[in-house]
Amino acid sequence: MSLLRRSTLAGVADATGRALRRGRGPEVTPTSALRQSVAWGAQRLRADLISVLPVDVYRKVGAINASVPAPGVLVEPSEDADGQPMTIGDWLYSGQMSLDSVGNNVGVITRRDSLGLPAAIDLAGMDEVRMRIKDRRITRYWINGEKHEPRDIWHERQHRVAGMPVGLSPVAYAAMYLAGADAAAQFALDWFANGTVPSAILKNTEKVLNPEQADRTARRFRATVAAGEVFVTGKDWTYDPISAKAAEAEFIEQMQYSDVALCRFYGVPADLVDVAVQSSTLNYANITQRNLQLLVMHLGSPITRREKALSRLTPRPRYVKLNRDAILAMDPKSRAELFKLQIDSRTRTPDEARALVDEQPLTEADYAQFERLWPTSRPPQQQTSGGS
Repeated sequence: MSLLRRSTLAGVADATGRALRRGRGPEVTPTSALRQSVAWGAQRLRADLISVLPVDVYRKVGAINASVPAPGVLVEPSEDADGQPMTIGDWLYSGQMSLDSVGNNVGVITRRDSLGLPAAIDLAGMDEVRMRIKDRRITRYWINGEKHEPRDIWHERQHRVAGMPVGLSPVAYAAMYLAGADAAAQFALDWFANGTVPSAILKNTEKVLNPEQADRTARRFRATVAAGEVFVTGKDWTYDPISAKAAEAEFIEQMQYSDVALCRFYGVPADLVDVAVQSSTLNYANITQRNLQLLVMHLGSPITRREKALSRLTPRPRYVKLNRDAILAMDPKSRAELFKLQIDSRTRTPDEARALVDEQPLTEADYAQFERLWPTSRPPQQQTSGGS
């Protein structure tokens, strides 16, 4: 029996006196539509950048990190049809979109290698996933109604709250900490009882609750979640992470957050998704510095989390690194200055630098021409006088 009954916001109004509606989607205005495009743009940017990072696998040999071939699951992790493999870039993109929209990325392990490690993972849409939670741990998954054991599931999480085995969307996570007490309580109620399309369902799978028991448990649950604490029970419960976009949109509309604030929720600089910002706040000498700021301050943690998750797909002591240099695109002048500095300091050879710009190694004829055009200065030979 479902614990949480349908809730309505009839009679509840925001600070401007506008009544919040339930039972159908939020009112779409030019402002709200723009904000939704900001959310989409932020998610798209993060997924695009992370999906193009080369996936490198290393094995530590003494003091050296030796590069080794990536296993097949990190090259073609899934298939769309026979003979139509999904590339690792598409797989990373799909997973990052799920992480940034609902805080979870779930897939079914369909094949394993000789070491028992996943060899193929088919990602699932999060609106198709249900989970059973017991003692703060996930004990069972259902995908499209089909039951799966946790050992057969790939699950990445983002924006977790202590004590909860599932992640939250950026907006839901922000709502728990940024909204006022009344708004936070109402949002928590919306999140777990979102009208006819609930964003999540908490369900007792052990017994049927009578109306009095259901009401008592529902009141306790709402009070616990509104306070930002963990809801602890003694029986098995199932959690359906159905999308809560309607509740999130109403939360954003009610709190009147700007497009810049929404970018902060998603960890993306506003100017990168075409949101107007004060020009005085931007002061970068070149493209490299801009991209470095994006990589360190905004994408560093998400990339590190995904590296640790992907490392579970390789046998120990191997580990995965996403090559961040792909983001640090430089203008030609900055790139040339960097290469010269590395060559002069003997940390990179000319041929290595040329390989990075898809140039062939220098030949002996090239070196001879350099010598002819720019002769190497040599100290004059000392003259010796002949003896009698």
